[in-house]
Amino acid sequence: MHLSLIRSLPFAILLLVAQASRCQDSYEIQVYGSETVPRGETMVELHSNYTFQGNKNTINGVLPNYHAFHETVEITHGFTPWFETGFYVFTSIQPGKGWEWVGDHIRPRVSVPAEWHWPVGLSLSTELGYQRRSFSEATWTWELRPIIDKQWGPLYVAFNPSFERALHGPGSSHGFDFTPSAKISYDVTSKIALGVEYYSSLGRTTHFDRFRDQQHQIIPVVDLNLSPKWEFNFGVGIGLNHSTDHLMAKLILGRRF
Repeated sequence: MHLSLIRSLPFAILLLVAQASRCQDSYEIQVYGSETVPRGETMVELHSNYTFQGNKNTINGVLPNYHAFHETVEITHGFTPWFETGFYVFTSIQPGKGWEWVGDHIRPRVSVPAEWHWPVGLSLSTELGYQRRSFSEATWTWELRPIIDKQWGPLYVAFNPSFERALHGPGSSHGFDFTPSAKISYDVTSKIALGVEYYSSLGRTTHFDRFRDQQHQIIPVVDLNLSPKWEFNFGVGIGLNHSTDHLMAKLILGRRF
């Protein structure tokens, strides 16, 4: 029995490291649409979320999400009708620790021009960034995110089959993880849309984790279309397995200039 426990320790440690590296990913919780910010315009967004029920333990030096309040500022500028670049500043208010800077990311994105008249919206973003060691096992990360969406009258559907990898940290030699997300919404009125967003982390592209070690989260959301210059998205997230934060709320408030 003791020999079996000793042999299982490396796996247990790796599992805890994997969960620690995932538990602080909730800074910018959004399913992207394919449309880029128009040329010459700038979108400023504030992403806020609070975890009511989540991981309570500091694991291998990574702070927990439990009762953490995350604030992210995103500034995106359109350089052409089909190319934009976004810049993020991640911060976190930890219980008993105050407000701390977490890291920064940069995200260039290209889209298929509207004049091509494709049957679906399509764009591709790539995101590179740094996070402090106390907030993530991987201090440098890279994400590749294809974005596909379609509007059928009042019905809207979006799919983001994202791929993420660590560039510096324990998982830097593991290749890409598959982290797909999706959204479906319906315009109840011209100004109000109700929908559901789905987020997940399934493990390495070459070998998915077992379901209990993956992350799956459903977020019922409301979107308000009060003005072309404003963006409003609010939702309450529910984790579907033990590796996911059980209950959280998120808000996105944006203004276009």
